[in-house]
Amino acid sequence: MDEAELIGAAKAGDRRAFDELVRRTFVDTFTLARRLTGNEEDARDVTQDSYLRAWRGIGKFRGDAAFSTWMYRITANAAATHVRKRRRQQAEPYDDELEPADPRVELQPATMAESSESLDRISVALDELPAKLRSVVVLKDVYGLSHEAISDELGITVAAAKVRLHRARRKLRDVLYEEGAEAHAV
Repeated sequence: MDEAELIGAAKAGDRRAFDELVRRTFVDTFTLARRLTGNEEDARDVTQDSYLRAWRGIGKFRGDAAFSTWMYRITANAAATHVRKRRRQQAEPYDDELEPADPRVELQPATMAESSESLDRISVALDELPAKLRSVVVLKDVYGLSHEAISDELGITVAAAKVRLHRARRKLRDVLYEEGAEAHAV
């Protein structure tokens, strides 16, 4: 079945059709959730919540965009909700034992320490961004999507995507430079 037929069947209550839509979009949905939440456990929760929201709202899906685009929106919203709830609770510490992506590459301890500190600072700064700004940064700077693709994925105009990206990068810069200045002042 093609996507439109699966969506029609899912709207009629066919769980197998919806399961097939989940199978086709799961990797992208989970990857986005992982990028937006910052860890795998939260990403699993967000992905599950996203598909639950999608199942409950499949009747409202108009078909103006691809199902995957609709899932991006749902996932971004679910991640924002999850992150807000998590912030209200105690923040989980980051894993201090980072390893190089390629185990054959050996970094000097000083380089590893700087890299680890930079990653931590960037992760913290990303977490401080509102979800709508964080989504644009992740889609542009991590996934490499164009402004047009971001506007399609998030259901906003190209101009709004550019403005959000500019604002997000400015906030990231301010947070990162502020933290760097504080660290050097101490």
